[in-house]
Amino acid sequence: MNELFDAVQLRRGTDCVKWDTPADADVLPMWVADMDFRTAPAIVDAVVRRAEQGIYGYTKVPEAYYRAIVGWFERRHDWHIEPEWIVYTTGVVPAVSAVIKALTHPGDRVIIQPPVYNCFYSSIRNNGCEASLNPLQQVDGRFVIDFDDLEVKAADPRARVLLLCNPHNPVGRLWTPEELRRVGDICSRHDVTVVADEIHCELTRPGTDYTPFAALSPEFQNRAVVCNSPSKAFNLAGMQTANIIAADPELRRRIDRAVNDNEVCDIGPFGVAALIAAYDHGAEWLDVLRAYLWENYRCVRDFFAAELPDFSIAPLEATYLVWIDCRATGRTSEELAQHLVLECRLMVSPGTLYGPEGEGFLRLNIACPRTLLTEGLRRLKKGLLGR
Repeated sequence: MNELFDAVQLRRGTDCVKWDTPADADVLPMWVADMDFRTAPAIVDAVVRRAEQGIYGYTKVPEAYYRAIVGWFERRHDWHIEPEWIVYTTGVVPAVSAVIKALTHPGDRVIIQPPVYNCFYSSIRNNGCEASLNPLQQVDGRFVIDFDDLEVKAADPRARVLLLCNPHNPVGRLWTPEELRRVGDICSRHDVTVVADEIHCELTRPGTDYTPFAALSPEFQNRAVVCNSPSKAFNLAGMQTANIIAADPELRRRIDRAVNDNEVCDIGPFGVAALIAAYDHGAEWLDVLRAYLWENYRCVRDFFAAELPDFSIAPLEATYLVWIDCRATGRTSEELAQHLVLECRLMVSPGTLYGPEGEGFLRLNIACPRTLLTEGLRRLKKGLLGR
């Protein structure tokens, strides 16, 4: 099955955000979190079958949709979800925004752990709330949670929600059950609701698995909200399908109201078909993908050790996003990103996109065929070393 991932897909000129955003055709895009792989054949077949009906009207989400989600998380992650806990929506970002709307009032504070996914900031701002920063700390190159500071931020009477990125984008951490329990205990003490963005949950190193925050205990499950989607793992972002999991009926009622208020309460026929196929028939393809991504990461790690020893990368435990420490250049992240585009024809994400704590870092998307990865690393070396 590796040939599915080695094949270079021609995406330029297909209205693709990743490839058609760079104005020049010779720029290699390794920025937005979108994989350069065809999705699982079972998903393609399911979408084609649905397309052949020829009528694409309003979609009634079938029971098979809920069964697919429940079955997947039971089999894959030992987490039992009741079908009625599921509120579907168009994406994890709209899900996060709707949940904030449901759980806060303007002027409340939402805790985030930067450097962190950039849309968290806009979701907080668009709901009239303030971001309360609990920056991650770097210890021996690995990012960890500052629990003492989290205790202080959660104790703030205006703090209502913690947005937890599990696994974490962009630093690639897979939070351990022990770390998640400490987060949950602190938030429970201070009546702060944990809202977990778990969109990257399937993309862990082979042999490891993520822990759904809500699966840790009945207490956490009844107090938490989990947002997930097959979009990252199966490269389905354009299908506009995601789910909010809330066990508590009152919490779910408020979220459902906010989803409708924000008018993100409908999903389309192709997203439904794709999700069912992914969760019912995509496991083998996903396991091969994870192994391929891990080999890509090993290539990056070995390349840095041999060719860029003055630079470091954060250990990648999950996601396909490599967090690169470029502070040795003395340039800002924006300057570096611009230099790489203009002089090296490589597009990456500047670290400051994820908050000021990302200054001096770059984020590199390695979810591509190995030939493209090798070329991207060559261009990155040229940009960092000038040769």
